[in-house]
Amino acid sequence: MTKTVELPRVTLAYRESGRPDGPPLVLLHALGERASDWDVVLPDLAPDHHVYALDLRGHGDSGRTADYGLEPMRDDVLDFLDALGLARVDLVGHSMGGAVAQLLAQAAPERVDRLVLEEIPALYPRPASVPPEGDDEPAHFDWAMVRAVKAQFDDPDPSWREGLARIRARTLAIAGGAASPVPQVRIAELARRIPHCRLVTIEAGHLVHSARPREYVAAVAPFLKR
Repeated sequence: MTKTVELPRVTLAYRESGRPDGPPLVLLHALGERASDWDVVLPDLAPDHHVYALDLRGHGDSGRTADYGLEPMRDDVLDFLDALGLARVDLVGHSMGGAVAQLLAQAAPERVDRLVLEEIPALYPRPASVPPEGDDEPAHFDWAMVRAVKAQFDDPDPSWREGLARIRARTLAIAGGAASPVPQVRIAELARRIPHCRLVTIEAGHLVHSARPREYVAAVAPFLKR
C-alpha cells in the first residue's frame, strides 16, 4: 500500500514493507521509474530490514514542483528521514537514485550505514542530450523533471565528484558490464574515490536489478545483512 508524508517542500509517496523492528532500508529508483520498480527484488533483497521504497519528487504519486534537480531530491530524502524519525539508514539507489544517494551520503555521512550504488558513475560532463518533449504524453512522471535532471547529468557540479571522498558508509558499487551505456571505467573510478567501496560487475546492462534479479540479490543481500 502506498503512503504519503507531507514534507517542507513536497509531498512524497512511499511503500513500506519488511520487519517493523528491522534496521531501516531506503530504496531510490532511477529516472522515470517509481517505488514499484523494486518489486522484483524486494522480497529477497533485505528480508530482515524495514524497507521504505520512495517515489522521488516528480515521479509516481509524489508531488510535482517548480524546482527539480538532484539536490532537491537529496534534501527530500533527508526530510523524509527526519519526518519518520530515521536517524541512520541503509540506502540503495539505482542510476538517478544512486546519484541522489551519493549526494546524501556526502552531505550527511552520519545518516548512512551501508550504501549500494547501482549503475551510477563518477559524474563528468558529457555531450548534451536532446531535451525530451513528451509533455502531451501520459506518464507517471513530470517531463519538466526529466529535462532538469538530464541537464544536470550533462553538466554535473564538479564538487559532486570530489565529494565522494567524504562518504563514510560501507559501500557496494554495482556495474552492469559491457552491455550498459554507462561508461564502466567511470563506475570503477567512483568505487576508487569512495573510501570503503567494493565494486561488483553483473553482466546485465543498465537495469541490473530487473534484468538479473537473482544475481543482484546474491550480491546485495549479504552486504546488507546484519
